[in-house]
Amino acid sequence: MHHDGFQIYPGYFDKNAQQSLVDELQKIIKKAPFFQPRMPRTGKPFSVKMTNAGPLGWVSDKDGGYRYQKSHPVTALPWPPIPDELIAAWNELTGYEKPPECCLINLYRNEKAKMGLHRDEDEKNLAAPVLSISLGDTAVFRMGGLKRKDPTRSVRLTSGDALTFGGEARLAYHGIDRVIAGSSTLLSNGGRINLTLRRVNL
Repeated sequence: MHHDGFQIYPGYFDKNAQQSLVDELQKIIKKAPFFQPRMPRTGKPFSVKMTNAGPLGWVSDKDGGYRYQKSHPVTALPWPPIPDELIAAWNELTGYEKPPECCLINLYRNEKAKMGLHRDEDEKNLAAPVLSISLGDTAVFRMGGLKRKDPTRSVRLTSGDALTFGGEARLAYHGIDRVIAGSSTLLSNGGRINLTLRRVNL
């Protein structure tokens, strides 16, 4: 499915591959536990928890704002490496010549967890596409245009779906309206995990 630069690959990861990814993520989370990001300036907590894998991790807090850094904000340890199967998906689906530097792991644990319309614009490199992978409960994903007021449309992303956006859509607004609780049994405690792979530097 193709929507103006958003390319959706339904069921890209089959059941076994999804389970294998969850097992890999559990190892990552042991080394780099989920933390609660906060909005710049206001310090209001996000409704999602997050962690990262790769040479760089995306963090947000009241004083420092949105940024990438090499270490976990709580443990101060380097982020664990990105699993091989995610690197392989990046190579196959984006065709970009350089590897991803950040795999942001977002956990949507309750029905209130959502992600308002936003753009991914903290990267120096905006030529590289973004790869997003859904695991667990189905999400209602909203795709917009290059301006916040552009019309939007929503699609459902189910467990195992992959999504890329690049080219003109690289700075398009997008968000998660809601997560449909109980729509998947993949995660033992329920909820949804979203993996976002990004190239940060040129």
